Amino acid sequence: MVTLSAFADEISADLTEQIAVLEQEGIRNIELRGVWGKGVLDLDHREQDTIQLALDEHEFYISAIGSPIGKIGIEDDFEAHLKRFGKAIEMAHVFGCDYIRIFSFYIPEGKNPASYRDEVMRRLQTMADLAQGEGITLLHENESRIYGDTAERCKDIIDTVDSPCLRAIFDPSNFIQVGQRPYKTCLPILKDDIEYFHIKDAKLSTGEVKPAGEGDGQIAKILSEMIADGFEGFLSLEPHLKMDDKKAAFHIAATALKKILREIEAEYD
Repeated sequence: MVTLSAFADEISADLTEQIAVLEQEGIRNIELRGVWGKGVLDLDHREQDTIQLALDEHEFYISAIGSPIGKIGIEDDFEAHLKRFGKAIEMAHVFGCDYIRIFSFYIPEGKNPASYRDEVMRRLQTMADLAQGEGITLLHENESRIYGDTAERCKDIIDTVDSPCLRAIFDPSNFIQVGQRPYKTCLPILKDDIEYFHIKDAKLSTGEVKPAGEGDGQIAKILSEMIADGFEGFLSLEPHLKMDDKKAAFHIAATALKKILREIEAEYD
C-alpha cells in the first residue's frame, strides 16, 4: 500500500484551510513546506505548537520536512547553510517525521556541473553524516539547475555518498523540464534508490506542468512498476497548476492521481 501526502501550502497559506481540503480528499499527511506565508524553517516555537495541536486534533501526520536545504549556489557559504540544516533536523524531530527533502546546490549558469562535483559531494556527505547521527533520512529531489537535475547525476549523488540516510525523491515533472523521459530514461537508472515520489506531470514540448496522467511522465507506468516491485512509500502531491483557484487546482491534481491508482489497482491510504 502507498500513502498519499501533499504540499498543503499549495492549497492555502492558512493551516485550517489546508487541513479541511486534505480531509475532503482523504489525505492525512502533509509534506510541510510552509504555513501562514512562512517557510517551514522559519516557524517559531509557538507556531510549531499550533501546528502540532491541529495535527493531533485531526489525526494528521507530517510525511517529510519540505525544506529548501541545498537550494543555494554551490559557491555560497556552506557553513552558514549548515545552521539552517540544523533547524531542518530540529523540525523533523518536533513533528516526528523521518524525512527531510533536500537539493544538491545550484550550478552557476553556463558552467559545467562536473567542475563542481567534488564540492557537491563534500557538502552532501557532511549532511548525510549528520542526518545519520540523528536517525533522519535525507531525500534528494531532482530539480533543474542543481547538480542533481538529471537521472545520471542523481545516481552519481546516491552512489558516491553511499549512505543509508540519503535516498532519492523521484519527480517526473522535474525530469521532463530538463528534457528527460521519466519512465524510459530515468526510472531504470534510479529505480533501486527511490524512497519517495513527488506527483506532478508535464509536457515535454513546453515544460508546462499538468495533473498526473495528462503530461508525458507516464506516471501510471512508473507507479505500476514500482508498486509491483514492492514500493510502499509516500506519493506527495505537488500540483504546481497555474490556476487562480488553488483549492480547485488541488482537487484536480488529487483526483488525477487517485484515478491512476484505481486504474493500476493499487491500494492507497
